[in-house]
Amino acid sequence: MRNKNRITLASSSPRRKALLTEAGLSFGIRPADIDEDIRKGESPLEHTLRLSEKKAKVAAKKVKDGWVIGADTIVFIDNLILGKPSDAKEARKMLNLLSNRYHKVVTAFCIFNAATGETIKRAVESSVKIKKLTPQEIEDYIKTGEPFDKAGAYAAQGIGNFMIEKIEGSHTNVVGLPMEELKQALKDVGVLNKTAKIADFIL
Repeated sequence: MRNKNRITLASSSPRRKALLTEAGLSFGIRPADIDEDIRKGESPLEHTLRLSEKKAKVAAKKVKDGWVIGADTIVFIDNLILGKPSDAKEARKMLNLLSNRYHKVVTAFCIFNAATGETIKRAVESSVKIKKLTPQEIEDYIKTGEPFDKAGAYAAQGIGNFMIEKIEGSHTNVVGLPMEELKQALKDVGVLNKTAKIADFIL
């Protein structure tokens, strides 16, 4: 049955799913498998906005109606975007780079109407201070396996929380979705309260 106000999350991220659930939203899930390579000359803001929109549009083709939320999070320092490390060597390099320093986390989200094409895109930036990491702490963390599917090689809401000394700005943004801004965007399109009681569904 079609529902023009339903919400679909274009991500299989347990972190994003948890944030939406904690906000009291009901939603479906349609992961969008896309190429997340960084284009030459692309800024962190441009990168996240482009990918969040692409994810939303790919997922929208599968659901046909309602609002689809696409999101993308990146970590950057010294104007260098840190993606997901491909191996232990790359994870070690990233963690050493972040150690005892501030870095930026940008999450962009796109709310896309699958039926009308209406689009809202926003990006939020937070600053994160990582404590001074010892070589042993880095090696022990890499052994957990957590760094390998996380931008910047750490998870703020996971085991990697031990290394975070300070967050300036939105905490949920660092986790994967700036919820205050997202909820406002959903209110702007008139869908937030209408979807609150729709039964959960997983597609």
